[in-house]
Amino acid sequence: MVLTIRKPEIIAIARREGKVTVDGLVDHFGVTPQTIRRDLTELAETGELERVHGGAILPSTTVNIAYNERRMLNQASKVDIASACAKRIPNDCAIFLNIGTTTEAVASELLNHEGLLVVTNNINIANILSSSDQIDVIVTGGQLRRSDGGLIGDLAQNTINQFRFDYAIIGCSALRQNGDLMDFDMQEVSVSKTIIRQSDHVMLVADNSKFDRKAPAFVASMQSISTIVTDKSVPADCKTQCDVSGTDIVYASS
Repeated sequence: MVLTIRKPEIIAIARREGKVTVDGLVDHFGVTPQTIRRDLTELAETGELERVHGGAILPSTTVNIAYNERRMLNQASKVDIASACAKRIPNDCAIFLNIGTTTEAVASELLNHEGLLVVTNNINIANILSSSDQIDVIVTGGQLRRSDGGLIGDLAQNTINQFRFDYAIIGCSALRQNGDLMDFDMQEVSVSKTIIRQSDHVMLVADNSKFDRKAPAFVASMQSISTIVTDKSVPADCKTQCDVSGTDIVYASS
């Protein structure tokens, strides 16, 4: 199979999984590691992928991946992460769920909980939780971001400031090696900082693709995070920061 045939499938896998690995592509295509490394180098030279140790990721950008593409990334891992997160949320508490496809997965896993007050700036989450008569849902209001159903801006922040949350369950666009949470939209970043400030326990839900991605806007350091729920080992430097900050790491499993 020549590169022109492998190329679209390699890119499709990268979009679906968040990254591709040499070993995984060798097994998938039945070719040598040298062939795959050459393929990835050529795709990197054309700007379609970015090489990282052991494989490649989608190119770094100052613009986030489209919402529908994000929904397809690591779907199985997101369900596992959401399930592990939901198991750590008790009944009868106040929760904030922010913008993101993984937090939407958490919302689905919370449907059997009772006595929850959920505040969200994510219209998709409000729709998911509307099927439960055991969960009270408050939507913040704010400027609608049509691309993903997020609500941002001063009105969202003002609503959040009226509450104190037992748990905030948040996502991020990228997690730097040093444990810093990063995002793309400055208005969303301002909302996220308000969520963190108003919450007793902050849980970050992030699959391993976030370890390889880059985003330009700083949200928070690991000191602000109580628990990370993820699917694979966090980078060594990030693990060190978790240890220093007392941040628990929970690994989800199928």
